[in-house]
Amino acid sequence: MKYVIIGGDAAGMSAAMQLVRKDAQADITVLEKGEHYSYAQCGLPYWIGEEIESEDKLVARDANTYRTKHGIDARTNHKVTSIDPQKKTVSGNTFELPYDKLLIASGARPFIPEWKNSDLKGIFTLKTIPDAKKILAAIGDKKRKITIIGGGSIGLEIAENVCKAGHQVRILERAARLAMNFDKEMTDHIHEKAIEEGIQLDLNHEIIGFESDNAGHVNKIVTNLAECETDLVIVAVGVRPNTDFTKDTGIQLDHNGAIRVNRYMETNVDGIYAAGDCATQYHRLIHKDVYAPLGTHANKQGRIAGLNMCGHPRAFMGIVGTQIYQFFDLALARTGLSSREIEEIGFPYKCVQAKLPHVAAYYPTNEPILIRLQYDANTGKVLGGQFIGTKGVDKRCDVLATALYHGMTMQDLEELDLGYSPPFNSVWDPLQQTARRRS
Repeated sequence: MKYVIIGGDAAGMSAAMQLVRKDAQADITVLEKGEHYSYAQCGLPYWIGEEIESEDKLVARDANTYRTKHGIDARTNHKVTSIDPQKKTVSGNTFELPYDKLLIASGARPFIPEWKNSDLKGIFTLKTIPDAKKILAAIGDKKRKITIIGGGSIGLEIAENVCKAGHQVRILERAARLAMNFDKEMTDHIHEKAIEEGIQLDLNHEIIGFESDNAGHVNKIVTNLAECETDLVIVAVGVRPNTDFTKDTGIQLDHNGAIRVNRYMETNVDGIYAAGDCATQYHRLIHKDVYAPLGTHANKQGRIAGLNMCGHPRAFMGIVGTQIYQFFDLALARTGLSSREIEEIGFPYKCVQAKLPHVAAYYPTNEPILIRLQYDANTGKVLGGQFIGTKGVDKRCDVLATALYHGMTMQDLEELDLGYSPPFNSVWDPLQQTARRRS
């Protein structure tokens, strides 16, 4: 069986390794448009912030390892430009390859809106190791005025890391608050932390364009409210699926260009699968496909695609919307649906919120954790939750994500048998205490 995979990162190589393990006769070719295989995109802000010392730490396996150890024809600098489903071929400028089964795992690319002069020197996005190298080279050994456009998870991670490295940091956000996938009651605490750490927040700013010095290097950002001086700009306003090469193939795309797949990672075209940031993900709570480009989903979908491609059927069981990231000493986590998302869907719901110690209140290491839960007003079924604190956030978020996966109610949360010892928890876990406060 001739397998071809487009994309050499999370989804693509998770699939490839399943093919290696499950099909002894597999003939596997992976086409990666860049130089790097299996690298940690999520670690790039921490490399820029000097928390991670080198790019080598970010690469799990290089292309040569896949070639020599696993027998995969792992190619670099092979950009796919077209697919012919009738001939069953994949083509680029210098190659054409036949396939029996094809996996599209081409990921996503950062998006820059059509702002005036957005092609100036000193304006960057961050998605790949070469992107990070360009930013590091532009920063050099001087302290810079760095502007982050976008106040989502990536923008906040970049802002934290360049701030820790001693640079003057500004965040420009078009919305009225940061982290719009959190409720307002939670994001107020994120704002406070940003200001406390010396980050300048400029909210409600619509970007109009950029101005430059005589050398064509950006030195000013023009918005609807101000003109902001800067030494360099990092744009973090979202990504778009890399699916342009699927044009004229008949492959069905979602409204944003993501490839529509079923629970077995199959597209509507026979023999073609898709997984990861270029594809849709099934959301268990709303029973619909969504676009949630995260590494966790990419690895799971890639693994499942590989199993299905070689005749070991496995369904992708879906996501519940779990996300966690660090912002200075705070952990910011959420799972399920936010209040805004619930209102858009139209579910009748209620919220309950509490601020509680993450371990026994009398234990000297206790730290406050802010918890907000959303639940169905009629059935009590848990719909989502958000957490902010310095300790214990990840544990509570993962417990709630498990509850959401299994469709549990707020009363079910109370009944969970969770671990207790003063250094680790209260007799009643803070998640359970919050659930008990519902009306």
